[in-house]
Amino acid sequence: MSESSAKKDFETGLEGATEAVAEFEDTKKGFVGRVQHALHVNPALVPLIVLIASVILFGMLIGQRFFSPFAMTLILQQVQIVGIVAAAQSLVILTAGIDLSVGAIMVLSSVVMGQFTFRYGMPVEVAVMCGLAVGMACGAINGWLVAYMKLPPFIVTLGTWQIVLAANFLYSANETIRSADIEDQAPLLQVFGTKFKMGGATLTLGVIFMLLLMVTLAYALKQTAWGRHVYAVGDDPDAAELAGVNVKRTLMSVYLISGLICAFAGWAMVGRIGSISPTVGQLANIESITAVVIGGISLFGGRGSILGALFGALIVGVFTLGLRLLGADAQWTFLLIGLLIIAAVAVDQWIRKVSA
Repeated sequence: MSESSAKKDFETGLEGATEAVAEFEDTKKGFVGRVQHALHVNPALVPLIVLIASVILFGMLIGQRFFSPFAMTLILQQVQIVGIVAAAQSLVILTAGIDLSVGAIMVLSSVVMGQFTFRYGMPVEVAVMCGLAVGMACGAINGWLVAYMKLPPFIVTLGTWQIVLAANFLYSANETIRSADIEDQAPLLQVFGTKFKMGGATLTLGVIFMLLLMVTLAYALKQTAWGRHVYAVGDDPDAAELAGVNVKRTLMSVYLISGLICAFAGWAMVGRIGSISPTVGQLANIESITAVVIGGISLFGGRGSILGALFGALIVGVFTLGLRLLGADAQWTFLLIGLLIIAAVAVDQWIRKVSA
């Protein structure tokens, strides 16, 4: 068959054929489908809506004083430590892990800063650097065990939580360094507690650090290759490996940064409470997980916004202060926060059906 006749037969076969291209069924039809898709694309939207609704609700119940600059900034001051630790926890959970040792690392770092300053007479600047290094070292141990030894993050951090907690009490001899001594001899340790006025509000350097940290991490996770690798590892580490992502290095970097952030949280905690005690902040691991879950970051990894963790911490702060101003029993706070956690996980499962 000649080339011209073959071409003619081909054109004859196309006569009457449809010109429509392949189409896929739109599963997002209807209002509910569009809402589900919007929440999937913007994971921080749910906690933001809950935060705004809770502020309006308590404002209606309490009155104008709840909207005062003092009340609003008080919430920020109360959640600054949990917010900083939640940033560290968010990075780990985005990789489909979990870190139960964040609170212990935070406390140990602050204890090292205090003990190096007052027990060994080191310059406070050197002591602070040593405390930050200890936090990074703890994160490096977690990262090495998870990334290179292939141990489950829950088991690893459960073990290191106990080890770091014991080391904290043994090293400090359960000694508390008083606020007056720190203020007199090492004021740098309390620098995050420095207050300043902004309009009618009173903020601290700890609050500013928390907000800057959240914005910086949000940018890094969304706009850098490292951030895309973190999400890829959390979504499917095997697929990420095939795509050329160094999964081990990414996990190691996440745990290193997490440990460093926890050390900064320990430094900020000294500024918040004034003193250094090995018994303070032991529940930071649970509180950080609470903020992350309420903030819409999936415990299955690979989905969520770190700004959602900030919103989650603020939601807890709003409920805590609002119920306190209403004179309610403190147990109601735990009850409502528990309901929020369950609701957040349920919403996450519903939203994940979009990508299923």
